[in-house]
Amino acid sequence: MDVSHLIDGLNAAQREAVSAAPGHLLVLAGAGSGKTRVLTQRVAWLVEVEGVWPHAILAVTFTNKAAAEMRGRCERLLNRPTQGLWIGTFHGLAHRLLRLHWREAGLLETFQILDADDQQRLIKRVISEQGLDDTRFVARQGTWMINAWKDEGKRPRDIDPGDNPDLARWIEVYQGYEASCQRQGLVDFAELLLRSHELWLTQPALLDHYRRRFSHLLVDEFQDTNTIQYAWIRMLAGSSAQVFAVGDDDQSIYSWRGARVANMQAYTRDFPNVSTIRLEQNYRSTGTILAAANAVIKRNSERLGKELWTAAGNGEPISIYAAYNEQDEARYVVERIRRAVAEDIRPSEIAILYRANALSRVFEEELIRHGVAYRVYGGLRFFERAEIKDALAYLRLLANPADDAAFERVVATPPRGVGDKTLEDLRQAARSGGVSLLQTAAEASREGTLKGRARGGIEALLSLFASLRESADGDESPRLYERLEGLIEGSGLRAHYAAQSKHDADSRVDNLDELISMARGFVLSADDEAAGISEMAAFLSYAALESGEGQGEAWDDCVQLMTLHAAKGLEFPCVFMVGMEDGLFPSQRAIDEGGSAQLEEERRLAYVGITRARRQLTLSHAESRRLRGMETWNRPSRFISELPRNTIVEVRPRAQLSRGGNFGQPRKQPTQDWGDEPGIALGSQVSHAQFGEGVVVAAEGQGDHARVQVNFEDVGSKWLVLAYANLVVLG
Repeated sequence: MDVSHLIDGLNAAQREAVSAAPGHLLVLAGAGSGKTRVLTQRVAWLVEVEGVWPHAILAVTFTNKAAAEMRGRCERLLNRPTQGLWIGTFHGLAHRLLRLHWREAGLLETFQILDADDQQRLIKRVISEQGLDDTRFVARQGTWMINAWKDEGKRPRDIDPGDNPDLARWIEVYQGYEASCQRQGLVDFAELLLRSHELWLTQPALLDHYRRRFSHLLVDEFQDTNTIQYAWIRMLAGSSAQVFAVGDDDQSIYSWRGARVANMQAYTRDFPNVSTIRLEQNYRSTGTILAAANAVIKRNSERLGKELWTAAGNGEPISIYAAYNEQDEARYVVERIRRAVAEDIRPSEIAILYRANALSRVFEEELIRHGVAYRVYGGLRFFERAEIKDALAYLRLLANPADDAAFERVVATPPRGVGDKTLEDLRQAARSGGVSLLQTAAEASREGTLKGRARGGIEALLSLFASLRESADGDESPRLYERLEGLIEGSGLRAHYAAQSKHDADSRVDNLDELISMARGFVLSADDEAAGISEMAAFLSYAALESGEGQGEAWDDCVQLMTLHAAKGLEFPCVFMVGMEDGLFPSQRAIDEGGSAQLEEERRLAYVGITRARRQLTLSHAESRRLRGMETWNRPSRFISELPRNTIVEVRPRAQLSRGGNFGQPRKQPTQDWGDEPGIALGSQVSHAQFGEGVVVAAEGQGDHARVQVNFEDVGSKWLVLAYANLVVLG
C-alpha cells in the first residue's frame, strides 16, 4: 500500500508523530509547528495503515472552527465522508452523548442549552428568590463560582462550606439553580461535561459500550483541559484505548477559566508507557522572534521543555520603543502602521496586542484621528446579537414550553405589557405551583387575574404558539425556517426592530433574515437523524454551541486590536505588543502575590504574544501612563529585559527623567539648543498657564522659530512656540 501521501512534506519529528506505533503518545507541539496537520494525518494513518475502523476514533478539540477544519482535512485525506466520525469540541461531543442517552442522564428529551447570558439571569433570579442581598451576592460572581465547581466535577453535596456562612449561602444558590434547570429542561455549558461524565459513572454498561467502541482518542490543545475534561478523557480511555495528546505547556494561559497545565504531566503519570515527541521546527516566525520567545519562556521552571527553531532565516530585529506617555506610545505605533501600509502591508496583517482591554482606547483615538480603519477583535458573534437571541428565544419556547428563561426574553421583546411587578407575581405563582412561567401566565389569563395589556399580550403569544403547533400536526408539517419565519413575523419581532430609530435597525432586520436563511439551509446530520433528534432541537443546539465560542470571525481589511488572550491561535506579519510595563504586563496581581505560578502564566502569555508575529515585532512601554483616572510611573516589563540583546534594537533610549527601572533620582537629559530660550529637555514635565501640565515629547527649530510638542494631561497634544509659550519646567 502506498502511504507516501500521508507523510510527504512532513519534517522528521512530524513524520515520527504521524507514523508512531499504536500506544499512548504526547506530542509537544510548539507555536507554528504544524500540529493540526500532524493530528489529522495521524487519523488518516490509523485508518489506512493500522487498519483502525474510522468509527473507533474520537478526536476532540476546543473550538468549533478547529473541529470543522480537522473534519475537513480528514475527509480529504481519507477521501470519504466523516459524518459518522466523532470529531468535535468537548462540549459538542458531550452534547451528542446526552442527546443519545437523555433518559439515562436524567434529562428531558427536549432539553436545551442555556447560554451564558441566560445562565446569569437565572442565577440572579435564584438569588432573589432566596431573599439574598444582590449587592452582596452578585449574579456574575455566582455564575463564575458554579461554573468553576462544575469544571472541578463538584455538585453542591461535594462542597464543604466549613465555617464560612457566605459559602454556605452560595451552595444553596447552586442547589436552587440546579433545581430550576432540571425543572425547565436546561443545561449550561459546564453541565454538558459534568452530566456526561456522571452518565458513565452511573451507567457502567453504557461506559463499557463506548470503551469497546473508541479504541483511539486524539486530543488537541491538551494544555487547555480542565479537571472534568481530563477526567472525561481518562474515564473513556479506561485501560484499553490509546490516547494521542497534542499540546504546548508553554501556551497554557487559561488557568482563570479552569485550564490545568498540570494535566500534561499528569497524563505521563496516569497512562502507562507514554512516549513524547517534540515538534520544534516553526513555520511561522523569523529566527530572531523565535530566539526572543525561547529566551523568555526558558525562565519558567515548571515546563516540559522544547526549543523552537526555523530554517527561514533570522529576519529583522525586534523594535523596543520607550514612550514618554501613553499618547506618545499610540502616536508612534500608529505612525509605524501608516508607514507599513504605505509599504504594501495590508491593514488586516497588522495587530496591536495588549494585556488589558482598558489600553485600547488611546490607540483607537489615534487611529481615528489619522483615518486608519481598525476593528476590536472579540466583538459579538452572530448568535450573540440581541435580535438573534430574541428570535431564538421564541423558537426555544415553542420547542420547550418549560423554558422560563426563554419566556422572560419573549415577553420583554417586543414589550407585551408584562411589567416587573406582573412578572414577579408570575414567578411566585409558578414557584408555588411547581409549573412553568408560560403555563402560569396562561392560567392567569384564563382566570382573569392577568389584566389589561399584559393579558392581551399573553393571549396573542399563546395563540401564535397554538397555531404553529397546529400546523405542525397537519399533513404537511412546516419546515424549520417556515416556523422561524412565522415566529419572527407573528410575534411582531421584525416590526419591533424595523420601527426602531437607531441607525442599526436595518442591520438588525437583515440579521433576522439571515437567521431565516441559515435555518433554510440547515441540514440535519446523519448522526442526529439516527438519534431521533428533531430539526428544531438540532438547530437550537447548534446555535447555542456556536454562541459559546466567544469570538467573532469577521476579518475586515483593517488593523486588528485585541487582548493577548484573544490572539492565541492567530498570526500576523506585523505585531505591536503595547503597554509592556511591570504592573500591566506582568499584571500587578502576579507581581504582588510573589508566587511562581501566576508569574509563570504571565510569561507564557508573553511567549504567546511574541510568537504571533511572523516578520515584524515591536514592543512598546511608557514611562508614565494615565489609566483609569490615575497617572502611574512604571518600570519597563521584566519580559523586555529577558530578551537577548542581539535580538532587539532600541528605537529610542528610555527617557532619563523617570521613576522606574534603576531610577529613583531624576537624571538630567541633554537639552536642545533653543538659542536665547532656556534649555528644555525632551521628557521634561512642564506647566502652561492655559493648558495645564504635560510632557515634552518632540521639538524642532531654533531661536525665534523653536517649537516643542507637549502632551498635556487634559487637552492632549499641542505644538507651542517657545518664545511665547512661557512654559515652566517642573521639578
